[in-house]
Amino acid sequence: MTTEPLSFPRRQARTLRFTLGAPRAFTVAPDGSRVAFLRSSSGTDRANQLWVLDVASGKERPAADPAALLGGSSERLSAAERARRERSREGGAGIVGYATDAAVELASFALSGRLFTAELRAGTARELRVRGPVIDPRPSPDGRFVAYVAGGTLRVVGAEGEDDRALAEPESATVTYGLAEFIAAEEMGRSRGFWWSPESDRLLVARADDAPVRRWWISDPAHPEREPQQVAYPAAGTDNAEVRLFVVGLDGERTEVLWDRARYPYLARVHWSSAGAPLLLVQARDQASQLYLAVDPDSGTTRMVHADEDPQWLDLFPGVPSWSPSGQLVRIADEGGARVLAVGERVLTGAQLHVRAVLDVSDDDVLVSASAGSAAAEPEIGEVHVYRVNDLGVARISQEPGVHSAVRAGGVTVLVSAVPDRPGALVRVVRDGDRRGPGNGRTQTATVVSYAEDPRMSPRVHLTEAGERRVPCAVVLPTGYTDGPLPVLMDPYGGPHGQRVLAAHNAYLTSQWFADQGFAVVVADGRGMPGRSPAWEKAVKDDLAAVALDDQVHALQALAGDFPLDLTRVAIRGWSFGGYLAGLAVLRRPDVFHAGVVGAPVTDQRLYDTHYTERYLGDPNRQPEVYAANSLIDDDGLVQAAEPARPMMIVHGLADDNVVVAHSLRLSSALLAAGRPHEVLPLSGVTHMTPQEQVAENLLLLQVDFLKRSLGLE
Repeated sequence: MTTEPLSFPRRQARTLRFTLGAPRAFTVAPDGSRVAFLRSSSGTDRANQLWVLDVASGKERPAADPAALLGGSSERLSAAERARRERSREGGAGIVGYATDAAVELASFALSGRLFTAELRAGTARELRVRGPVIDPRPSPDGRFVAYVAGGTLRVVGAEGEDDRALAEPESATVTYGLAEFIAAEEMGRSRGFWWSPESDRLLVARADDAPVRRWWISDPAHPEREPQQVAYPAAGTDNAEVRLFVVGLDGERTEVLWDRARYPYLARVHWSSAGAPLLLVQARDQASQLYLAVDPDSGTTRMVHADEDPQWLDLFPGVPSWSPSGQLVRIADEGGARVLAVGERVLTGAQLHVRAVLDVSDDDVLVSASAGSAAAEPEIGEVHVYRVNDLGVARISQEPGVHSAVRAGGVTVLVSAVPDRPGALVRVVRDGDRRGPGNGRTQTATVVSYAEDPRMSPRVHLTEAGERRVPCAVVLPTGYTDGPLPVLMDPYGGPHGQRVLAAHNAYLTSQWFADQGFAVVVADGRGMPGRSPAWEKAVKDDLAAVALDDQVHALQALAGDFPLDLTRVAIRGWSFGGYLAGLAVLRRPDVFHAGVVGAPVTDQRLYDTHYTERYLGDPNRQPEVYAANSLIDDDGLVQAAEPARPMMIVHGLADDNVVVAHSLRLSSALLAAGRPHEVLPLSGVTHMTPQEQVAENLLLLQVDFLKRSLGLE
């Protein structure tokens, strides 16, 4: 009996977009002897194991296997852990995160709400019997203790499982200690709520009280017998959680860290290393000013190290702020029209680089992730590279055109590289040799094996810049295409922090599949997207809708002169901000767009969260006209639409606690009142992610069917 090969939609869903089996979450030991990482056993296995690579021999060995540790039983996740995974868009299972001591000898992680540790040298793992369900366990730097959160309480236990005790207990049901509040995890990139001191004798602990936050209720109409879920959701213009910070000793004694929380309520970053005092980055509610504060852990008082202001907003970046080993402040800033790296009082990069993240700081240099800046000689469309920066200059570590990142310690760099002509990502372990200048003397010692499945598809991608605005674009044509105009499918995200035009193979697998259904697929990254200059990103201030939509139209019309685009048959699809953009396109520019798939759209900006929405549109209580101009429906629930009416398919997960389904329901009601043709596809039990295999597969198939019907294609 011959088994039919699985379709691309099914294989993509089964492999979580071909990410399962790929190594990730690397940690390098400070002596450079080993690298810890996560990886599942195959391209269809969601359960990650913890692995260790011996750098000298290049050999890998498992350090913890969830199947063995759980005795073959399935995982059971608490509501708090499910929420954490939703915030981080984690679709995997097993060991999805871990933390280590300073020597990278002891690792800790949670499975089914239980606490486990692994001896990384010996490759053995065991459970510590503690109160649960356990969230975010982290060893002390000296490896003697493990701190964790259970039921909103920060607890600590000895590394051998002894003396489990509470350090900070919530005073009410609305308080948690040691966890990131919703807005920090969803928008600030801060997923944790406690930090060990370098001496392992105390911790910085965030206290979050969401009592001021408005309550929403999320229910599943497919299961009316279930109680709705209560969610504390800080919608734009409403109250956030109250966040405070304490220094907590191992005896439970606490000292509050003091700063002007009324002026700077957002605790955005915390850094504590042996190079200096604890370091905080706190932001004003409007995100136009922020302070870098050094903390006296004995008294809780703070002193200002640096202050930033910006007339639009201040972005947050991975890896900063931090101290250099010599005690200088390391930060990324928008200065002189460029995004630059600053160490102390010195700016070390210029307009040739657009710095995106700090990856490591050593005595000799700073390792950064960056793309070509506005003054670069070549545009390098969609490329992101790793650079070493020091007083001698700037040198690029990654060489192939592509998207690269790195983790480094102890003279060993783990370089992760995704390139256009190779599926997945290649992980190379590189040892530094001659350190006399940036980029010199590096030798590859090992490659970390990937078990990810080959998508068996080679996207036919043309990277280009469209029109006088030089909008970065990717045009994907059908496999085997030879001649003739093609109906167009715009496939954007189109919003801030969501770059889609990337010089990487797997970035275009879904677009290629749509192209092979008979479309020319266009991905365009207009203003507001990262990667070029601060001015490019901040052009959307107070005007997300018009700027984003105008750049899609500009790119489409400019590309038509160079590619076989049939502008009489143009559709658009998107999810999240991309869904919002698709709705904008069909409703406001029906002269250009003839059909749209509107997935999980933010139709009313007042229903989205504070930190994201207010960054771009300000306070809705002070600027209601800005919110009205950037929403798909007005205050009276009327759709903002031009003629002629175009068909829309609205798709939304009923369990979405990020972009709640009210967005789509209100849009559908407004469309119905206006007599506008549309279809609604509700996804029962689905959140903002769609990891369920059958749902993800059929969602693609239903979109193609809708697009062909709407454009009159056979």
